[in-house]
Amino acid sequence: MTSTAGTSYTLIPNQKYRRSNRRSRQRCNTLDTDSQSLSTLGHFKTLPLEIFQMVLNYLSVKDISMLSMVSKTISNRLINYISTPSGNRRLLLQDFHNLELPGKREVSYILEHYKSLGLLLKRCTLLLPTKDRLKYTHKILSEVSCFKLNGCPSPLHCLGLQCYGVFLQILTAGWDELECHRVFNFLCELSNLPRKVQTVVSSKPGSARKLELRIRLYCRSVLLNHWIHRSDSAFWLTRILKPWPMVNQARLLYIIFGPVSSLDGDLAPSLFKKKLLCHLIYCSGHVVWQKMIEGPTDETSLKGLADAIKLLYDTEAREWTADDVISLVDELSVVPREWLMENNARLLILSGNNICFTFMANKAVNGRAVDLARLMVFLALVCEKDLYCMDWAVKMMQKVCKVFGTPGERNNFLQCVENAFAHMIMDMLQAVLSGDRDEEDSSFLNLFHLVNAQANFHKEVLYLTMRSNSNTV
Repeated sequence: MTSTAGTSYTLIPNQKYRRSNRRSRQRCNTLDTDSQSLSTLGHFKTLPLEIFQMVLNYLSVKDISMLSMVSKTISNRLINYISTPSGNRRLLLQDFHNLELPGKREVSYILEHYKSLGLLLKRCTLLLPTKDRLKYTHKILSEVSCFKLNGCPSPLHCLGLQCYGVFLQILTAGWDELECHRVFNFLCELSNLPRKVQTVVSSKPGSARKLELRIRLYCRSVLLNHWIHRSDSAFWLTRILKPWPMVNQARLLYIIFGPVSSLDGDLAPSLFKKKLLCHLIYCSGHVVWQKMIEGPTDETSLKGLADAIKLLYDTEAREWTADDVISLVDELSVVPREWLMENNARLLILSGNNICFTFMANKAVNGRAVDLARLMVFLALVCEKDLYCMDWAVKMMQKVCKVFGTPGERNNFLQCVENAFAHMIMDMLQAVLSGDRDEEDSSFLNLFHLVNAQANFHKEVLYLTMRSNSNTV
């Protein structure tokens, strides 16, 4: 009998174990992910990271920003590159004071560089929430002291804030208002701007000259100067002014846009003066608080204020009503004390027809005929001095006359205008006869201008009257 014990065996089923299968799939998925990540690098996948970063050194900042749009993987690599010491040295140029750069003598070069850097960071952080984009940007730029409100020891020699401003303009271009609100709040938190503004608007004018200058430079260079569209400029100016009461708004507006002293001495080589004149002409010294009080001023000293007022009066500045702007102009005319009426008149002329008329109509409605008549005389005087057409002043008076409700009120206003001319001529004549003349003989010159202003004003009134009569006949 043949035994089967030696040939019997147990069959092991050919089954796949579940645990081993899961591990296998995990390894496959990992390999697939790695291969996908590498595939998005294109030909760069064959390069070690160090070599990839060396290649970037041969690309312009604009080219790097274009490269960041290729894929998310490359964008992440570029973000890492920007954070490296070599990337920082390459991208964060800090030669803001030495404007004669070797081989790149145009001052605009460094401004263009920071425009390109703003575009690079805009593209690299495209998929991040606004809060994270701002945090990352701050992390990159935080070591640049000239980007801070109090960072540069010599702000009048420095292009740092200008570069920071063009960088932010490119970075935030196209963002909606909610995002821009977050940007402003973020900048306020970093710079402690509200607290510094509180200090200067509640202190005696001129007692914190350096801080006034720094606030002026920061607001204009970082927040206001670089926008193309007026609606953007109005938005940022509104953010600066609106948190404050009207009296502080006027004070702050004067700090940012009011007249400043000339540069103290020879601050920089001639190249600096030529190239940066357009950037620093309105920020070239300390705020002159007595300019509007001590004597008549010129258009240059008032142009910044007038442009800001026009900006807020535009329909695009949705958060401002006409009454708000007129109240701001009224409040501005007593900063730090009551201005000379001639300076008030010049500001109104520079602010444009609509603002000038609205301001005057407001006085007419409130029964302030005497004040309105004096302002009318000074408008005529400024037209005479600054060579504006006198018929503009006459037409403005004609338009204001229609605001008065009755013929009696209108006639009273016209009589007040004539009285104002007479009183002002007598006052100036008395100053001439007193013999107190300065080197420029300004008393006699003012009298000369006022007499001519009255003559030309009445000539235009006669022309207007004769034309009206001829049309009637």
